[in-house]
Amino acid sequence: MFNANTLTGSKPEQYAQLLAQARALVHGEANHIANAANLSALVYHALPQLNWVGFYFYDGKELVVGPFQGLPACVRIPLHKGVCGAAASSRQTQRIEDVDAFPGHIACDSASRSELVVPLVRDGELIGVFDIDSPVIARFDAQDQAGLEAIAQVFVEALQ
Repeated sequence: MFNANTLTGSKPEQYAQLLAQARALVHGEANHIANAANLSALVYHALPQLNWVGFYFYDGKELVVGPFQGLPACVRIPLHKGVCGAAASSRQTQRIEDVDAFPGHIACDSASRSELVVPLVRDGELIGVFDIDSPVIARFDAQDQAGLEAIAQVFVEALQ
């Protein structure tokens, strides 16, 4: 039985607690669908001011939606489009303060105003992306980026 605990303390302390919860959640489970579903739910319910948290998986051609929390999403995203495509093709985290100012942004949910997308890479191969959206402009800072990158890494490590 998993118990999610309310996060307390400074933002780095909260991300340390969330990371410990993420590790406990995926411990002993290698199935990527199960882990993506549980990690999406964990982050969505633990962090404030989010309207979408989920995974897109690379099928060899494009990103295909996986488990998520939030409103229905775009099903397929080409690697040359949107924030998710930019993260996947560059293999660099994209932290976008205002998605309306991002060239080629794909508005799957018109309420989203800022976005953080972490590429998922294992042994040099693109697996997909971990996508977090907020209805608040500039919701994500460097501490959020570091914390969410660590959670994405927990997902990747659980695959091995």
